[in-house]
Amino acid sequence: MASVSKVTTAQVFAIAGPAMVANLTTPLIGIVSTIAIGRLGEATLLGGVAMASVIFDCLFWLFAFLRMSTVAFTAQALGADEKLELRALLVRGLVVAALIGACLIVLQMPLAAILLGAMGGSEGVTRAAKVYFMIRIWSAPLVLANYVVLGWLIGQARAKLALGVQIAINVINMAATVALVLVLNAGIAGAAVAAVIAEAAGLLLGILIARGLSNGRLGVPRAALLDRAKLLRMLAVNRDIMIRTAALISAFLFFTAQGARAGDVTLAANAVLNNFLLISAFFLDGLANAAEQLCGRAYGARDRIAFSTAVRLVVLWGFAFAVAVTASYALFGPGLIDIMTASEEVRRTARNYLWLVALAPVLGVFAFAYDGVFIGATWARDMRNLMVLSLLIFLTAWLALRSFGNAGLWGALLVHYAARGGLQAMRYPALLRASFHQEPLPG
Repeated sequence: MASVSKVTTAQVFAIAGPAMVANLTTPLIGIVSTIAIGRLGEATLLGGVAMASVIFDCLFWLFAFLRMSTVAFTAQALGADEKLELRALLVRGLVVAALIGACLIVLQMPLAAILLGAMGGSEGVTRAAKVYFMIRIWSAPLVLANYVVLGWLIGQARAKLALGVQIAINVINMAATVALVLVLNAGIAGAAVAAVIAEAAGLLLGILIARGLSNGRLGVPRAALLDRAKLLRMLAVNRDIMIRTAALISAFLFFTAQGARAGDVTLAANAVLNNFLLISAFFLDGLANAAEQLCGRAYGARDRIAFSTAVRLVVLWGFAFAVAVTASYALFGPGLIDIMTASEEVRRTARNYLWLVALAPVLGVFAFAYDGVFIGATWARDMRNLMVLSLLIFLTAWLALRSFGNAGLWGALLVHYAARGGLQAMRYPALLRASFHQEPLPG
């Protein structure tokens, strides 16, 4: 078990940098799909793609534990110098991804009825969304397997390779969408098929890269693959991260639903302002990826100094990016709003709440950073409990602030950000002592 005490800013950005770029490229898929379908001139088709895309975003996000836990376990195995376990983790993850994906395909009919019904779209939009859903659902095992492969690569600090796979998926998706929708006139079905093709190509590329990194050997002895203790630990961590993610999704869905009830102008203004949240999340989530790998590797090596240094660097750089983003929103936010919408009423409404949105990056630093730390150390049970508590705090804050209308809703969301990070920051010292009780204090 080798020491990894020297953790540097360069190591942080070797992982965070490619992750940030990958995050920035992801929205291109939705943009290209929207443009391609939009050129067909039928509003119901565009609405159908938008509705189904939101459903898949939430559905697949629920199983993002496959990426998170794979990053953590892989980094820990790397720190502990367990070469056989590295391969076993990849195969184990792919098996779980295949099983979950197969279940989603088998349950596609009831899933479509429940999820599309819950969205409340018009008959034409729902019909179009169902066409898209029934095709794209077949990509489920591929998407989830890609989560595993990407997590496995990031866990080994192979962030540039992970970035390459994600860019390949995005580029193939865009090219296939244009070809199928605009050239071959395959309509909304073509957009769904393009997503399936892109995920399949990405998985093939990822497996080839993994095989190369494993010297051509991905096979794992049955005993190592089915190690009872490791399987039970993986299932427990995945269960807890899934519950944590469900609580987080619930908060954002509640926020969206309350915004929709405030009227069309407010809903449109919130949609514009949500783009500001996404931009800041791209940067902070990249640093969270660095925390997952570096903290996971230090945890596996039982190196408290490296662990603490990684946490300190990620939080420090998180604040630096957050302050820069907040300042940018204060200076350029009104101009960005004008670019995003042509409606004067929506522009005016969005500007009224811009100052609240500008605070989100600074308040969200601890939330993103400690998510990465807790995942890397597989403190999943605490992460789950604190996220559920944060959801309750968010709902309580909304009840207290609801008389302030949309400003109160945004205020409650900021409370949620602060609660997530604050609770994890308070819990962190005790978990650090418990996890590294035999190691000396850093410094």
